[in-house]
Amino acid sequence: MRSVLDPTVPIDVGVLSQRRRIVEAMIDSCAEKTYAATTIGDIVGRASISRTTFYKGFSGKRECFDTALDCCIEELRARAARSYSASDSPPEAVRKVAAATLELLAAKPALAQLVMGEAVAVEPAVVGRYRRIVIPVVEKLWDATGEPREFHTDPRLAFGRAQVLIYNQIIAGRTTGLPELLPEIVYLALLPFAGHEEARKESRLLAGGTGSDLPPPLGDR
Repeated sequence: MRSVLDPTVPIDVGVLSQRRRIVEAMIDSCAEKTYAATTIGDIVGRASISRTTFYKGFSGKRECFDTALDCCIEELRARAARSYSASDSPPEAVRKVAAATLELLAAKPALAQLVMGEAVAVEPAVVGRYRRIVIPVVEKLWDATGEPREFHTDPRLAFGRAQVLIYNQIIAGRTTGLPELLPEIVYLALLPFAGHEEARKESRLLAGGTGSDLPPPLGDR
């Protein structure tokens, strides 16, 4: 798969390196100042390039931001895809993907802030994009078992609550503690497909058998 940082025509390594620096500068500046407060001057200063070089690669700040978001999403997608194998059961795969995602967000606070905070502020419709990426992947895990799929609750509701949990942790300045949310995130990811009891069982195993901090069921049927 072609990287979101790759151009549509061949390019030398030096120019590609500049493009990466520009994207990284956008990510870092958004984390420090927000997208709204970030200027082209901030980006070129952080990337150590000229404005002319910036405009050779991007039409403006928004295109640069969109490229940075695509890059962050691709990094998360690739990490999740590497975290589990085809031999894993659906609950095992969900657990591994959730753990890998939370660990990456915790390790890269600027990436977490852009994906979970700034992207939503700049373009609220991005939440729908996230759902369209994540939910079908989880659905396919259950489809691979060959058993009829039965939704116990709306996956969009569960996804929305998981997003709120993660976002609240980030805006509270506790991004490095995101892996602590693993029991709750696993519960929410499993609930629509496995039901409350199975999701609760898997989550309690991660929480040391307590499950006391689990969110209540979302209209479990």
